[in-house]
Order: sequence, then structure tokens, then C-alpha cells
Amino acid sequence: MSVRVRIAPSPTGKLHIGTARTAVFNWLFARHHGGTFVLRIEDTDLERSRPEYTENIMQGLSWLGLSWDEGPSYQTQRLALYQQKVQLLLDQGLAYRAYDTPAELDAMREAQKAQNQAPRYDNRHRNLTPEQEVAYQAEGRQPVVRFKIDDNREIAWKDLVRDAVSWQGRDLGGDMVIARAAEADQIGAPLYNFVVVVDDIDMQISHVIRGEDHIGNTPKQILLYEALGATVPQFGHTPLILNQAGAKLSKRDGVTSISDFEAMGYVPEALVNYMTLLGWSPPEALGELFTLADAAKQFDFERVNRAGAKFDWDKLNWVNSQYLHQMPPAQLTDLLLPYWQAAGYAADLDRSWLEQVSALIATDLVRLDEVATKTRYLFVADVGFTAAAQAQLQLENVGTALEGVAVALEANSPLSAENVQSVIQAGVESAKVKKGLVMKSLRAALTGDLQGPDLVQSWLLLNQRQMDLPRLKQALAVAAGGTA
Repeated sequence: MSVRVRIAPSPTGKLHIGTARTAVFNWLFARHHGGTFVLRIEDTDLERSRPEYTENIMQGLSWLGLSWDEGPSYQTQRLALYQQKVQLLLDQGLAYRAYDTPAELDAMREAQKAQNQAPRYDNRHRNLTPEQEVAYQAEGRQPVVRFKIDDNREIAWKDLVRDAVSWQGRDLGGDMVIARAAEADQIGAPLYNFVVVVDDIDMQISHVIRGEDHIGNTPKQILLYEALGATVPQFGHTPLILNQAGAKLSKRDGVTSISDFEAMGYVPEALVNYMTLLGWSPPEALGELFTLADAAKQFDFERVNRAGAKFDWDKLNWVNSQYLHQMPPAQLTDLLLPYWQAAGYAADLDRSWLEQVSALIATDLVRLDEVATKTRYLFVADVGFTAAAQAQLQLENVGTALEGVAVALEANSPLSAENVQSVIQAGVESAKVKKGLVMKSLRAALTGDLQGPDLVQSWLLLNQRQMDLPRLKQALAVAAGGTA
């Protein structure tokens, strides 16, 4: 049997990380088996579905590298097929029209509640006579279509993740609505559990891989597959992504959409790598940093965990930092440029200089959006000095040392990796202090802070734009008792 899997998001919001992780597992499984990955847009919720969300979903999947082989297909374009299948079940006596009013259903639920019974439909309209149906129609009642469920039936399957799972028909809430209310001779809009089965049959889906929150739908859908005369696919219910409190990750936890992660400065290779680790334990030989293609070679459901996967920001940040640290400067510059431009820094700047900045900052970056703050000292004329930097500049002999550096710098311009140490030594000798004091004071003077990337490389970059000597003179004013 050829492997055909699908990801079927609803365009009622942006692409959520939980949906994206499900897409990752489907993609990996398809690629591992040389199968087909199908994209289906489940847009039957007309009130909440938006085209901009559809666009966001497709852009997010593409950004992550999860290319689909077929689709996208849209459920709203397949309504005639669904209604045809509903009619087929009606004609075979496997479904029926139920004319209950909302008030009658409410009364039934209240009676069940009063008797401490679980809410369920009591199948009261399953065997209406033609005369009863005509009477209800004369009252103007619009029926739903319900699918018959045998209370005595056991529904069992071998789950790819959870192994043997079984449900009793009596626990499924009675006969299931598969189409909304409509005129008696018509079929209303079909509902989720029905249309996904029709779609999966029509698209020849072999494996349904989805979150464990769908387990309760599976027994109902298995009954529908059988009623429609189709082969039941294999099911795999993956662990949910949890917050630190152990609850399902939701919008209340902050950032959850893929486009938000992108805006925050995570790169797609890192994010998809981390999502793969959320619920899947890679073989030791693969390690924790890998490409999708490498993971696909090793992916199987024996290594998918049953327990929920807690989302760990620290781990994601570490994974992202590793990708940034290893990225070639030209590629990293392409990613950093929009952040520099947004900060107003990179206009008319030499590309080769920017690539040198990228090489300098790469090992200090965790996310792309940090770059404007971390490299500000390389772009602005007036860097300003932190309180710690000012305190350093006002230490005894620092002014003398920096004066010696400034004099040597004017005599050794342009600065290079070959002569920078002699310029530093001039400061050491002029103030007769240790080199460590000079280096720390130079960092304060040139960057405005006591922390940052490699000092010598930073200095060389500032020198290329002739920003280092003016910066030293600003620092000398502070050392002499002035303010930044």
C-alpha cells in the first residue's frame, strides 16, 4: 500500500505550532516511505474562515519547508460530493432525518442531568413512521440528518502511537448528526466528522496522523468509513504540545503561530528541527540538530512518545542559536538586513562591511530580532555610555591610556589586524597600566558598554567607517569628568 497522508487545517486563525508540528510528522512519514503529502483546507466554518488565514497557513508551511505534493483542496468546493454521500446513507437506512426542536433537545439534556446521566441523544427519531415525518414537516420543522450508531458495538483500532485503543458504541453520545438542519427534502451543510471521512476516502488517505485531541472522533469516523464501504485508514494520535503547567499550549501562553515565531527572529530550519523534537526521540546517531531530509530517513512512530511534549523556550533558543552560529555570513546578512533596515541602520552601507558585521555577531545571536540592539554601537554616531561604562572610563589612569591609544591610532590609520596590537600597547605604555585595564576601557569607549562581541573585530569595523576616533574622543571627555 502506498502511503498517502494529509494535513487539514481550518483557516479560522493563523497556522498554530500544534498544527504545524502535526504537519511535520505527516511530512516526515510521507518522505520516509516515498509517499504523498496532501494539503486540504477545511473551510466549511463559513463564519470564521478567512482567506488571509488560508494564505498564512500556506505561507507558514512553505516557510518551514513542508512542501505538499497535492492540493490545496477546499471543502467548500466539495459540498455536492458530501451531500451525495449523506443521501447514500439515507437511502441505505444507515442514517435518518431527526426533527427534534432545540427546546426538545434541551429538555432531554436537562432530564439526563437531573438523573446524573451523561448527555446523549436518545435516538427517539430513529424509527419514525412516514406519517410522523409528514406531521413534523407540516409543523415546519427542519430536520438534521443523524447517522445510526449501534450502542452494543465495540470499535477498536491499533494506533500507530498508542497501540490498542477501543471504544464502546454506547459511549459515543447516541446517533450522530452528520448534516445540519434543512428543508425536509434537502440536505443541510454536512458536519466535520462526516466530511473528513468522505475527503479521506476520496483522496485515498492511507494514514491519518493527528493530535491526540482527535481520539474521541476516531470511533465515530471508523463507523462512517465502514458505512461508506471504504477501507479504514491507519490512525496515529500524536502527543499534544503542552505549556510549562502541563496544559495544552494555547493563545493564552503568548506566541503560538508560526508567523509570530518568524517575526521574532527564529529561522525555519531551527523551528522545524525543534518541532520535530516535540514528541519524537531521534536516534542517537542523528543527534538533536538535523535537517528535515535527515530526520525523514530515520522517522518512525516507534520513537513518537505518548506523553505530551512540554514547550521549552530555552531549548528552542538554543537550537536557533546553533543554526545562526553556523550560518555563512552572506546568508546570515540576507536574514539580518530587514532588521537593520527597520532600525534605520543599513541604508547605503557597503555589503561586504555588513557581512563582516554578520560574521562578528553570529556567535552572539540567539534570535535574528536581537541584532539591531546588539550591533547598534557599530551604526550610530553617538553610542551613549552605560553607567558601568562611564564608571570604567572614570577610573584612574584610563584617560591617559585612551589618550595614548588615540595618538597612536591617528598615526596608524587605517587600522588593521597587524597594527592594532601596537596601538593598544601605546595606551599601556603611556599610562603604565596593565593591558587588561586598557582593553576593558577600550570596550567601554568604543561600544558604550562592558559586554559585547569581540573587541578587536568591533574596533576594525568601526575604523572602516572612521567612527573609532570620534568615539574615543567622546570617551576622553567622560574620563575627564564630563558626561556621555
